Amino acid sequence: MNQRRITFACELKSGPLEQLFADQGLIRKLQELNARVSLGLLDLTPERAAVVRRLNESGVPVTAWLLLPEDEGYWFNLNNASQAARRYGQFKSWTTQYHLKWSSVGLDIEPDMREIKGLIKDRWNAIQVLLPKIFDTRRYHHGLIDYRSLVMQIHADGYSVESYQIPLIVDDRKVHSTLLQRLGGLVDIGADCEVLMLYTSFMRGYGPGLLWQYACEAQAIGIGSTGGGVELGSQIRPLDWEELERDLLLANRFTDDLFIFSLEGCVRQGYLERIQQMDWQKPFNPPIPTSQRVGQIRKGLQTFLWLSSHLYWVSLAIIGLLWLFSGKRRR
Repeated sequence: MNQRRITFACELKSGPLEQLFADQGLIRKLQELNARVSLGLLDLTPERAAVVRRLNESGVPVTAWLLLPEDEGYWFNLNNASQAARRYGQFKSWTTQYHLKWSSVGLDIEPDMREIKGLIKDRWNAIQVLLPKIFDTRRYHHGLIDYRSLVMQIHADGYSVESYQIPLIVDDRKVHSTLLQRLGGLVDIGADCEVLMLYTSFMRGYGPGLLWQYACEAQAIGIGSTGGGVELGSQIRPLDWEELERDLLLANRFTDDLFIFSLEGCVRQGYLERIQQMDWQKPFNPPIPTSQRVGQIRKGLQTFLWLSSHLYWVSLAIIGLLWLFSGKRRR
């Protein structure tokens, strides 16, 4: 394997971010790990710029993880392509103003936060929200063009692009479908590096099996959550050390590019020192039974997605079979 690359995601507002990096030893620990930081740009303030400059001066690579205000969807998706482009323009002006340096730009592709919160409050509203999207291919194609244009602009400005994607996009892509992307507002932007967010804390029963299933199809693997992030109305217990170590060992079996959410959670629980002292050759038991169950679910999902993308031909085949069957009965 090549040299392992660990990236810590940090999703804090400017005040808490300053407090986090007030610890003089934090940057030293990141240096010792040869780690990178993906910094969620919740705001574009002088205080945040000061933290970025400290990381720049210390040689810790920083990814500009672009985010929107919550009332614009927070994460990037098909609902807010124009706002995403505008945010990138604001980011460039801020970067120039404070002479900041970035190793890459991160685009977080997830469903619209406004829709998620609405569905949490009223699950019966799901049909009204999701049904129109099944047939709205125009919205999808326009969003795809807009986001790929944004990626081209970022490349033209000299940055590489990371995308943070939920794993279901792999199944959609595998059978040449766009149904899940249309439903979730996701978009396959064609980034230089795609991080699949395989956070086992959200699915503790099937989490390790899900990670094992998708890991072989990932360029980079997101591990989490160790705590932090936005509140969506439900509390999820952060990974304890045994769970985080397990996930790191599982992911490292497939890739050298590991992404841990979040830096603030790892600092709070004292995980940086433990990661530094980890035995990466430590034996582990692959989660084969749960991985097989996840694999069966994926096959069923992919079959459904394929059928939904080929309704015309499936309908013709059914009509043909019915015609042949009725002809045999007449004879």
